[in-house]
Amino acid sequence: QVQVVESGGGLVQAGGSLRLSCAASGSTNSINYMGWYRQAPGKQREFLADITRGSSTKYADSVKGRFTISRDNAKNTVYLQMNSLKPEDTAVYYCNAKHLGLGYEYDYWGQGTQVTVSS
Repeated sequence: QVQVVESGGGLVQAGGSLRLSCAASGSTNSINYMGWYRQAPGKQREFLADITRGSSTKYADSVKGRFTISRDNAKNTVYLQMNSLKPEDTAVYYCNAKHLGLGYEYDYWGQGTQVTVSS
């Protein structure tokens, strides 16, 4: 089992920055990817970025160049640095830890942290 806990959300003005953190605990050696998703009211959950144990990264086009994902393996923590925030970035942000097995994958989710960007 893996537990993930997000922190760092809040209220920020457009153009501002926030850094989200996600701490993983439990069977962390089983995690292949950690990433960030978000869900705005009335919309589906959206992939934002992920990072492998070797720190290879992938980003959604909507955040490329504005958001940066990073990790501290010693702390089992992943970060999402969000710059140049826009009101449309307002959403609940979720941390994801993904385990890849033979022919299957399993996702662990945090409880989410609210990010609100005012115009």
